[in-house]
Amino acid sequence: MNSAIRSASVGIVVLVGTALSWDAGTATRDRQVPAPVAGSAEGIDRLGPRLRQRIPELMRQAGVQGVQIAVIGGGTTAWHASFGLANADSKAPVTDASVFEAASLSKPVFAYAVLTLVDAGLIDLDTPVSKYLPGQYDVGDDARLDLITPRHVLSHQSGFPNWRAGSDSLKIHFAPGDRFSYSGEGFVYLAAAVERITGRTLEAFMRRTVFEPLGMASSSYVWQDRYESLKVYNHSLLGDLAGRRTPWRANAAASLHTTAEDYARFASAVFAGKGLRPATARALMTPQSRPDERGINTATAAPTGRFAPSLAWGLGIGLEQEGEAWSLWHWGDNGTTKAYVAASPRRRIGVVFFANSENGLLLAPPIVADVMGGESPAFSWLKQRGPVPAFGPFLAALRASGAVPALDGYRTARQARPSDPAIDEETMNRIGYVLLRGKKLKDAIEVFKQNVADHPDSWNVFDSLGEAYAADGQTSLAIQAYERSLQLNPASTGGAEALKKLRAAAGRAGT
Repeated sequence: MNSAIRSASVGIVVLVGTALSWDAGTATRDRQVPAPVAGSAEGIDRLGPRLRQRIPELMRQAGVQGVQIAVIGGGTTAWHASFGLANADSKAPVTDASVFEAASLSKPVFAYAVLTLVDAGLIDLDTPVSKYLPGQYDVGDDARLDLITPRHVLSHQSGFPNWRAGSDSLKIHFAPGDRFSYSGEGFVYLAAAVERITGRTLEAFMRRTVFEPLGMASSSYVWQDRYESLKVYNHSLLGDLAGRRTPWRANAAASLHTTAEDYARFASAVFAGKGLRPATARALMTPQSRPDERGINTATAAPTGRFAPSLAWGLGIGLEQEGEAWSLWHWGDNGTTKAYVAASPRRRIGVVFFANSENGLLLAPPIVADVMGGESPAFSWLKQRGPVPAFGPFLAALRASGAVPALDGYRTARQARPSDPAIDEETMNRIGYVLLRGKKLKDAIEVFKQNVADHPDSWNVFDSLGEAYAADGQTSLAIQAYERSLQLNPASTGGAEALKKLRAAAGRAGT
């Protein structure tokens, strides 16, 4: 069975809070810190060079095209570097001026702007949004719309799904304030109210309220002509170009375009509470809701009553428990764009990470661990792992030579280093479906066969193999694969229906 796919080209910002020193002879800017960084005695003077050395290897393991990284302290960029390619076909490099999609890292920036309106007395967090946006929003006659407040939206308790289905009316799935369920639609709704309150487009409001005051000169929620030469291209799981989005309409939840250094300016402003009253800045970083342990979207599911350990949500940003304090985090996923931010106000350290293709988040766990120290509970909740050493080379060989030689090399690498983890079942299945959708049926079959060999007790891998055999016209082998899948999981209605159709087709062919 199919599932979503991830890949990458990346931008990272590291935040620390002390004095600066400059290495004027290189593009790298280092600084001295008296206090430990990332939970060790290693200061930023060592962290920068360590990341410079380590990131290319992580990129190779994850199949990542390019990286942009910056270190800031005291509101000033202290160290930055760029790696790899903005476009795998043209070989154009990532530079410090390269623009990335921030994906859902758009949400914290918009939330910060909303809080400036709270301080100005133009919005109250607990007044229904509908009071600011009279007239029926497209939810039919659901009276619960009048219960949704800005606080509900910013802490993902609106009752809206993440995104509506096509052009359908928006549905409210539970009473606002009842529980957490991640929703981009809530931010779009609140943004419509902000435009009405301010009398400005969202882009104009964000420019005046955030970008200009914080010096974010490269940032925009809509496409700029200058981005034509600046924006990196997205890349698929296999490293193929996946185009570029050119949003002409601002989306508060997802359309921010920015650079690592610009987002660092925003992150350092949040650290310092810049532009907000002290109580408002504290509220941004105070738990407002608790995510369910099952994952980000629970709009249509009954709550378990069990919360994700050590996690909460503030006003527009996720929170992780750090002793008696809270650290900040958020992730972004626009399909072929990934992003991540983590920061500790107490320890004055953090990391912002942009990725412009599907594997980007594979780099987040090891880089966040290097900068922050220890393991992040958010990655467990997101079910996000770091890169397997053999993964990137396997993808490169698959793209260059096809599945058979790539799998031969993968198996050889596993035999040479048996202690290294294998590519996990879900990821291998995703690779198979990329090939299947690309009509590379023989290659897809070989990948699914490897997954069956690695996970012989998984009904799902046999289901996927059956689908690939069927697409290739190998009906007998498809029937065998689906039969085995149903032996392992008799409740698979999709597998049962596929098997019924294949048997009927085989019967007609035999008559």
